[in-house]
Amino acid sequence: MKGKSSRRYDAEFKQNAVALVRSGRSIREVAGDLGCSSWSLGQWVARVNQGGSFSEPKTLAAETPEQRENRRLKQELDYLRRQRDILKKALAIVSDGNLPGASNS
Repeated sequence: MKGKSSRRYDAEFKQNAVALVRSGRSIREVAGDLGCSSWSLGQWVARVNQGGSFSEPKTLAAETPEQRENRRLKQELDYLRRQRDILKKALAIVSDGNLPGASNS
């Protein structure tokens, strides 16, 4: 799995992430849901609060629309795989039979 330090996020992603924080969700919660670091998200929020704006990283500005869509789909796939893994673990816990009222039939 790639380290988070190698990820680059476009301006739209950052703006949407900041908007989620401004809607009342915690930085940690939003960062966990989006797969970015809490530190980075905190920096983005601080930049917006100080009146700053986001520019596209040079690597993203050079991308074709197809490359950008491919990258977005890979990020979405990674997110969905993590969600699936969480659900698998939850199912294993629930079906373990150690819960009160659970039958082993």
